[in-house]
Amino acid sequence: MSRNFELLRRAGRAQALFEAPVVLPKGVEEELVTLSEKLRRDDVAQSEPQHPTVDLAPTDLGYAELTKLVRRVFMFSNSHAPHVVSFSSITGNGSGEICLQAGEVLAAQGCGTVCLVDANLHSPSLHQLAGVGRSPGLTDAMNEPRKIEHYARRLGNGNLWIVPAGPPPVEGAAFASDRMRARLHELTKQFDFILLNAPPGGSHTDAVLIGQMSDGLVLVLEANSTRRETARTIKDVLEAANVKILGAILNNRTFPIPEAIYHRL
Repeated sequence: MSRNFELLRRAGRAQALFEAPVVLPKGVEEELVTLSEKLRRDDVAQSEPQHPTVDLAPTDLGYAELTKLVRRVFMFSNSHAPHVVSFSSITGNGSGEICLQAGEVLAAQGCGTVCLVDANLHSPSLHQLAGVGRSPGLTDAMNEPRKIEHYARRLGNGNLWIVPAGPPPVEGAAFASDRMRARLHELTKQFDFILLNAPPGGSHTDAVLIGQMSDGLVLVLEANSTRRETARTIKDVLEAANVKILGAILNNRTFPIPEAIYHRL
């Protein structure tokens, strides 16, 4: 088992996408709202820490762990391998950088085309991390008739594409799950793999909705800040909503010993 990456549960037979409406089981939304309020109370008067981006140099330990993540989640030798995967942190925006970096590693494997989608409409970050504009993007695609491919931008000359979040949604507007599902269905016809940056699972019910539209979800835990009880609660809520937990990754972990020695342990 990897030191940074722990599979909470290996993916079983993937649930077919788009075959059933998105429904939150009774009590799940209320539990998420309660948890969100608790997290806000815990974080009152504290500003969100700014975490450094993980260096993806081939010799870096973070790159090795992300490669393991990609291989364990996406590279099954059968037809049950997930092709649409969501990334969601407990709080904050740590899932954005992990989603981007996992997409870069997956695209570099040469297994097919990869499209990143910033579905965290509350606090998008993929466009900044990728160095592209926020618009046009997903919110445009959910309100306009043009094909989704018009909103995807290629990053460099490889197999990686991105659909940014787009302009902020109208305040108070409900998450259009049916429209989102239809747009995702279009993307699956254009790309081999779809990686979604979802909102934090501890503060937005949209994370559950997006997880239900995916083959599974990867939880991003922040070292030294994510509480074990909170992570366990989020995991239970997601599973109660029939969201497959493909694994979890510990982000921004520090090592008290030199990396060269760590590799020998």
